[in-house]
Amino acid sequence: MEECKPILNTGLRGLVIADTRICEVDGANGRLIYRGYLVQDLAENATFEEVSFLLLYEKLPDKDELEEFKRQLAAQRALPPEVIAAMKTRPEDALPMDVLQAVVPMLANHDSDIKDQSQEAVLRMATRLIAKFATIIAAWDRIRNHKEPVEPSPDLSQAANFLYMLSGEVPDDDVARYLDKALVLHAEHSFNASTFAAREVASTRAHIYAAVAAAVGSLSGDLHGGANTRVMEMLFKIGTPEAVKDYVHQEFDAGRVIFGLGHAVYDTDDPRAYIVSAMSKAMEEKIGKTRWHEISALLEKTGKEEFKRRKGKDIYVNVDFYSGSLYLSLGIPVDLFTPVFGIARISGWCTHVIEEQFAGAAPKPMLYRPESEYVGDYCGPDVCEFTPMDER
Repeated sequence: MEECKPILNTGLRGLVIADTRICEVDGANGRLIYRGYLVQDLAENATFEEVSFLLLYEKLPDKDELEEFKRQLAAQRALPPEVIAAMKTRPEDALPMDVLQAVVPMLANHDSDIKDQSQEAVLRMATRLIAKFATIIAAWDRIRNHKEPVEPSPDLSQAANFLYMLSGEVPDDDVARYLDKALVLHAEHSFNASTFAAREVASTRAHIYAAVAAAVGSLSGDLHGGANTRVMEMLFKIGTPEAVKDYVHQEFDAGRVIFGLGHAVYDTDDPRAYIVSAMSKAMEEKIGKTRWHEISALLEKTGKEEFKRRKGKDIYVNVDFYSGSLYLSLGIPVDLFTPVFGIARISGWCTHVIEEQFAGAAPKPMLYRPESEYVGDYCGPDVCEFTPMDER
């Protein structure tokens, strides 16, 4: 076959494809804004439930609204028995993200609103999805370890419930708050890969469960949600602070990346990264095991210096760099790091589905249909003449 023209794939970088009122990612100035609020302020002052309400309803809730929203979440956390039974038929070594992606359509089968595509019905379905994501992941972790799932508690927050359903023990307030802040920081990030996947599916007028299932699949990839797992695997491989320098040189010499360094959007510090770093350090000190944060901090310093020396420019850590060590210190298994990302981002996904299908621009939704440039040239400038089997 003759040499073909190289295929160009821009990944839609720098291309504005839609307006949104949900989130602004200001990469040049290192700012992340949900519905007008800086993410740092929300992480410090709001809970995940408040932020989920903010995203869905475009305002911070008052006390009564928050209590009602929390009541709705508590009432919807439990999984249908048929879904639990189906999960028990999965192989024990099934990837947690694959299980999550498989369960989402099952939930659609049990949702009485599934044929109602009004905005009010989609909001109700969104609340159910937000409520159930943590339950799915915790239940799967117990099922694969030959344990019965723990029923969610109506008295605990989303974050505390997840840790409780994982271990069967109610976490102390500090531990639950660390996870809660991490969920706030990961709840939304504009048109990232998984959110774009959700919006693209929603643009076809598919229901919200179909859109969310697509988003879960996108999040499972190493270049998106899987990055925090890769960071932790990297830390395990390094093992000790003394091995950091050699590891950095080895990776750069081989042309490989240091996971957690650099970001597709931010040209400066990721505003979430150092909040997570501080929580990781505090949590490791709380449990008396500071190894992974120490390695991470030294890896950040060494990686930045070596990148600057070799490339002549700065590089910055992203939110994944320290989230792995935080989650590990919270007792979360490494292969659940990406699903935990999903527990947070489900609020953003659902909000984007609603905006895609019901925002003011007409017609809504606008079916996504990008163009591509054909560069195949298999038989010259014209079409190929079909060759019968006995002549090939």
